[in-house]
Amino acid sequence: MSRISADDVRKVAKLARLDLADDKIATYTKQLEPILDYVSQLEAVDTTDVPPTTRAVEVVNVTREDGVTPTNVREDILNQAPQREQDFYRVPKILADK
Repeated sequence: MSRISADDVRKVAKLARLDLADDKIATYTKQLEPILDYVSQLEAVDTTDVPPTTRAVEVVNVTREDGVTPTNVREDILNQAPQREQDFYRVPKILADK
């Protein structure tokens, strides 16, 4: 006998606010049974001395020291603008006066 019924799937779908067609309910009922079998296999594994973790392989961020590096590209960048006004780009007006 199956551990999950179509009514169980309907109840979970309702709780998840999913509108499932009857053919989908039958499909998901069949698909969920092997998933529950796998979970029961996992429950049988002894994890007494295994520390809790969020992932199988620990991820470590590689960081570098933050530092300011002076550059002399400001003038080069400003000179690439189609129009320049002192230390600013000059752009067309896009807002109308009221």
